[in-house]
Amino acid sequence: MRRIIIAITGASGVIYGVRALQLLRDIADVETHAIISPAALRTATDEIDMSAEEIRGLGDKLYNYRDIGAAISSGSFRTAGMLIAPCSVKTLSGIANSYNDELIVRAADVSLKERRRVVLLFRETPLHAGHIALMDQATRNGAIVMPPVPAFYSKPQTIDDMVNQTVGRALDLFDIDLPVVKRWKEDEPGQPAS
Repeated sequence: MRRIIIAITGASGVIYGVRALQLLRDIADVETHAIISPAALRTATDEIDMSAEEIRGLGDKLYNYRDIGAAISSGSFRTAGMLIAPCSVKTLSGIANSYNDELIVRAADVSLKERRRVVLLFRETPLHAGHIALMDQATRNGAIVMPPVPAFYSKPQTIDDMVNQTVGRALDLFDIDLPVVKRWKEDEPGQPAS
């Protein structure tokens, strides 16, 4: 059983974390460990048509945002890593500076120290120098900063298509292959060797 931590913060784009949890429910050998910040639930009221209870029920395990003593706060609890979708500036700052005052940042910091994959769907634009410096430091700490920029080569027809592609590509980074991902020229025949 592969374990993955999915954290949802209060940045715009709560649908990314929600969709990750929804897509991973159908993968038999993946167990999701969810952390949902209070700000994420507040943002969700403006962005998606799901109740807080429905969102909280998506993960296999749910942790209290303030519980820095939870199982996932220890390196001895093995996971494939962590996806933070969306990642707020506050969370990015905490990860960049190892400021572990709540469970999302603590779990990310632990994952990084254990050399596990941490993917941040940093959802902010435009950027100022402070944001860029934080992304640089988080990357130096071992995180992967992946702004949720839509890929138009997949010819998305709906917002759901764009969300699925972005989330699927983020989960690719954990070696989780989902059928929702449209891959660049994968269905095109190769050229004959000369």
